[in-house]
Amino acid sequence: MIDPASQKLLKQEIADCIDVDKQVLDALREEIRPLKNSTRRIQPRSTTSISLVGTDGGNNQLQFDPFLVQLIRVVDSSNNEYCLEAVSPTTPIDKLDARQFEQGGAPRTALGEMMAFLGVKRLPELSHMIRPSDKGKPVSPSWVQVYRELVEWAILFAILKKDFGTDTLIVCDGLLRSKVFAKDLFQRLLQGMQKRIDEQWRKSRRRVYLAGVAKHSKVLSRYRLAMALEGVLQTDYPSYVEVPRELEEKVYVWSEFARGDDRVSEGGEINKFVGGKMFLVKFGSHRHDPVWPADIFLPQADEAQIILGSMLADAINGFPVPYYPLCLQKAHENATLVDFDFDILQDSIYEGVRSRLGVEAETLDAFRLQDADPAQRRYE
Repeated sequence: MIDPASQKLLKQEIADCIDVDKQVLDALREEIRPLKNSTRRIQPRSTTSISLVGTDGGNNQLQFDPFLVQLIRVVDSSNNEYCLEAVSPTTPIDKLDARQFEQGGAPRTALGEMMAFLGVKRLPELSHMIRPSDKGKPVSPSWVQVYRELVEWAILFAILKKDFGTDTLIVCDGLLRSKVFAKDLFQRLLQGMQKRIDEQWRKSRRRVYLAGVAKHSKVLSRYRLAMALEGVLQTDYPSYVEVPRELEEKVYVWSEFARGDDRVSEGGEINKFVGGKMFLVKFGSHRHDPVWPADIFLPQADEAQIILGSMLADAINGFPVPYYPLCLQKAHENATLVDFDFDILQDSIYEGVRSRLGVEAETLDAFRLQDADPAQRRYE
């Protein structure tokens, strides 16, 4: 426990830091002030909303040292399952390549279809973050998360080709941005998505909208206090405001993560990572209701009122998180494997190990009864 003298000294040092940094808050308030006059009211619209969610690696991780198996599972808010496979950090990359294509070279999976569209045959060509490991060196498990993200983008790309019975809003989990694709492949994927959306209108006169909603954003974290002080989105009705690219670029260390096609014309590097235009959105009718960062598919940014209006009814019914799109919450609930399902899959790890130990299997049975972390008893 900190003694009173130290507390007093620390309190004074904190006050000094705040005095020195006060100009930072003043600058943030000046940057955010123009957004108050740009705030728009959300008008409700009637559109079918669906969401696509991939499992979170921390939730669906089957672990038993030295084994670490992660489940790649993607479902939508209607509980339609598009992918279910098991991958470990030591899974050979060439084995994963083979999973995506038939022997004749035709795509077998949604990821294979996306790879074929982009003209690549191997995962290391699709993403520079996936590469064969050096023998004898520890394998980083982070590439599995990259693989999971690639699968999610591939399934979204595949869904845009199916027939839609009504105008539909697809709400993605997270912002429409990615840094896992190699070279300009993400930009080419976005162009392919736009062509499929245009084809939906040409063939069946169905509007398909695409947006992404995140629970957190560096932009929102940086400007949250300044927004409250300046009254931005402090309205008695659902509202939204467009975030200028200049504000985004001041937040991100790598400015290219904030530079969309609307900034390319200014003579900078081509857009490789950004597929959406950011808006800050409040779906509630009270001043202090939560604000969410949302990306609207860049070619549809001018239709923000329609898209956010379509999302409004779904967000008002949000549960258990209030004023957060219900379709996203349903998709998360459907995607996560918990309780009995997870216990069964976890037991499959033990069964797989046991079947390979032969006469030593009894040692594993005794091992399972031992306390793996006796230090936890200090919290009991």
